[in-house]
Amino acid sequence: MIAFDCTLRRSDFTFEAAFTAEAGITALFGASGSGKSTAIRLIAGLEKPDRGRISLGETVLTDRAAGVFVPPHKRRIGLVFQDALLLPHLSVEANLTYGRFFTPSAERRISFEPVVEVLGISHLLNRRPETLSGGERQRVAIGRALLASPRLLLMDEPLAALDQARKQEILPFIERLNAQFNIPILYVSHATEEVARLAASVIRLDQGRVVAQGT
Repeated sequence: MIAFDCTLRRSDFTFEAAFTAEAGITALFGASGSGKSTAIRLIAGLEKPDRGRISLGETVLTDRAAGVFVPPHKRRIGLVFQDALLLPHLSVEANLTYGRFFTPSAERRISFEPVVEVLGISHLLNRRPETLSGGERQRVAIGRALLASPRLLLMDEPLAALDQARKQEILPFIERLNAQFNIPILYVSHATEEVARLAASVIRLDQGRVVAQGT
């Protein structure tokens, strides 16, 4: 379970939100500028809140009052953004295995072959990122995040840069991730159709506040 309660103040925006998310796919839903990506960055450790506490299961990731802040590379959280951010000089296979270098051998519980099979990318392994379609690049980015054996997968508008055909290509793969690998997913989107299809529960944000949460 993710337990989140944080405040972050900027010159033109105050984010102050509290929520919990159980196993499965939970959507952070709201218009652009509502604070969805801010929540993701705080959970990932890419920003520190002015006040607050974030825990994942029994592990406290951030607690400003207690002086706790686990650095991003030690949080064991997978990240998938709008842009796949693949390494252009590496093959698809090398991109996929890159994240595993940061995971201790004893904690690598997700194997290469099942990820490649679920994402349908076995025929792409020897290719370079510049030869892939947008949908293929995103599938590789998802695979790279999974192969780091994360305790949580954060997906920040992963389909926003794709056309409708590529979105329909990737949605079935995302649906299978949680069932196949049993990793909780926090999915950020402002697209109603994506949220309705993927999420078991929804946290709605507006102007940096949680305004609704439920199924």
